[in-house]
Amino acid sequence: MAHPRLEVVQAEPTPDTGPAFYFDYAAPDAYLAAERILSLMPVPCEWKPVRATALADGLPAIDRAAVEQTAAARGLQPVRWPDPLPFDSELALLATAYARAGGKTVSFSLAAFRQAYAGGRALTEETVLIAGAACEIHPRALLKGVELKSTQAELERLTAEAVARGIRTVPAVWTGTQALHGDDALEAAALALSH
Repeated sequence: MAHPRLEVVQAEPTPDTGPAFYFDYAAPDAYLAAERILSLMPVPCEWKPVRATALADGLPAIDRAAVEQTAAARGLQPVRWPDPLPFDSELALLATAYARAGGKTVSFSLAAFRQAYAGGRALTEETVLIAGAACEIHPRALLKGVELKSTQAELERLTAEAVARGIRTVPAVWTGTQALHGDDALEAAALALSH
């Protein structure tokens, strides 16, 4: 499901200004960030799926060798590349928006990232259902959930929020006052959030 770039003319301020981690499964660097953000940040960051194609800089360029080296240096499973890459992440993003309502954003997201980059699977319907099962979301509920207008509206809202906050690409961390981009910016985000 390809979607055109989201254009935001005006964004309403949101009451949620706490730290947030913005990601899209189609970005391998977001996988690297997801695997360490929980242990690195001094405060909890809310995980927020967004359509990277709607952001100013879109998806970052994929450097397979650098991703593989970083994963190995961090003791992650060897990276297995999904085909195609980048893949269409729309269904997985919607599934994450649905999982948010049940408080399962992190568990679903980690399962989906690991299916993609440790399992080497594009996030097709079957793979998304496997990720859902890993965090106890029933397959029928997940399939119905991604079709809900409220789920689709939530993904639109999160993406618009990211644009309004100056999120240009993924992964990114919103500290409450600034956006820091890239897996290599997580240390700077952690330092900013520790003050």
